[in-house]
Amino acid sequence: MKEKELTELSDQELLEQKKKSKSNKITSSVILGIMIGIAIYSTVKNGLGLFTFFPLLFIPIAKNNSKNNKALEAELKSRNL
Repeated sequence: MKEKELTELSDQELLEQKKKSKSNKITSSVILGIMIGIAIYSTVKNGLGLFTFFPLLFIPIAKNNSKNNKALEAELKSRNL
């Protein structure tokens, strides 16, 4: 969390972050699915190329979001929310 550390947030702000993280998970999954679909289509249609490996660029972003979500869940659990 760049704005504030999780420990500095109030309970209400943490619950709002949890709602945002759910929508972020869905959005990330949809984007990754679309990119994988593009990669498969591009590979079948044109062989190996740029769009074949394009989804690999999204993996570090998704991994970072996953770490943030795990930290948020740990903080929520520690506060019994």
